Amino acid sequence: MPELSSFRRIVVKIGSSLLVDQAKGKLRREWLASLVADLARHTRRGAEVIVVSSGAIALGRTLLQLPKGPLALESSQAAAAVGQVGLAQAWAETLSAQGLTAAQILVTLGDTEERKRYLNARRTIDKLLEMNCVPVVNENDTVATTEIRYGDNDRLAARVATMAGADCLVLLSDIDGLYTAPPHLDPAATLIPVVQRITAAIEGVAGDAGSELSRGGMRTKVEAAKIAVGGGTTMVIASGKVDSPLLRIEEGGPCTWFLTPSNPVTARKKWIVGHLEPRGTLHVDAGAAKALRGGASLLPAGVKRVEGTFSQGDAVIIRDPSGAEIGRGLVAYDIGEAAQIAGKKSRSIEDILGWAGPSEMIHRDDMALFSRFEDLSTVTVE
Repeated sequence: MPELSSFRRIVVKIGSSLLVDQAKGKLRREWLASLVADLARHTRRGAEVIVVSSGAIALGRTLLQLPKGPLALESSQAAAAVGQVGLAQAWAETLSAQGLTAAQILVTLGDTEERKRYLNARRTIDKLLEMNCVPVVNENDTVATTEIRYGDNDRLAARVATMAGADCLVLLSDIDGLYTAPPHLDPAATLIPVVQRITAAIEGVAGDAGSELSRGGMRTKVEAAKIAVGGGTTMVIASGKVDSPLLRIEEGGPCTWFLTPSNPVTARKKWIVGHLEPRGTLHVDAGAAKALRGGASLLPAGVKRVEGTFSQGDAVIIRDPSGAEIGRGLVAYDIGEAAQIAGKKSRSIEDILGWAGPSEMIHRDDMALFSRFEDLSTVTVE
């Protein structure tokens, strides 16, 4: 059984039904304080923590005195706009009480699916974590359309976790985990503590654990698990109805772990090699090729020339001076920009382009190097 304390980058998702008192339409501040104490304990041991928080619409509809039940799209957007203010303030105040700095990030699914926006969002999260902030991510329900009607933050949390390279995703729910049958319908249902692989049978036992304030259910959590483990992120479902829910997991409380055979970096590298069509080529010098083998990122100074029609976030081929393909990666610049800075020092980027872009042409985490080149169908990703 995995230990929560062994993970270095953790995403914790909290649903509306946990954050908001359904009867009063107000935040459960004491519960939130206990959760943040959990988060602070992990940051003190050196872990990086990201929060995916629902609750904006649930809070806003109370402040706007909207009726119970489904809301029209424009009413949902209005409730989100009002509720997000109070939600952000609550997170900022509660985290501050533990000596932590909150940073609000509002996203839609497109930010985690379109490669250019994916790179930008991940870069922002990485920088915030580097500066010891706690990113608090929420779906941008104020401007989202389809997401409000059909989306859920379970799958969004899984996408955020894989985008951020998290090695663990915690979904706090109003149920202890995945059961052999919906426990509210079948008293004989038993908890499944570990899922080694998500099979059709596992998908078949996922019932609905949703509520009026929570759009997600157990089925969406299993879908989130498929995204997470496919991206190399271990996932756990546990009850958030108790105080200090992370501590409860650590003490062996009931939960369901979804295990992954990979890790976030390896999974992303395999995705780059196996699923993305290259849009161009970067030819590098011998020094850069050697540095890449040593684990370095590809800097503009090591690029001799560029070819193709790529845009920021596209996959490109990396070739050494002999013309051999040594790897592939997600490029941080459009081809026109890449051509301008190729062969130049990173400190010159702002002077050349007029804006301070990334210092790497391809970051090492967005790069898959090949250990041999004769047959790309059987290539081993380093």
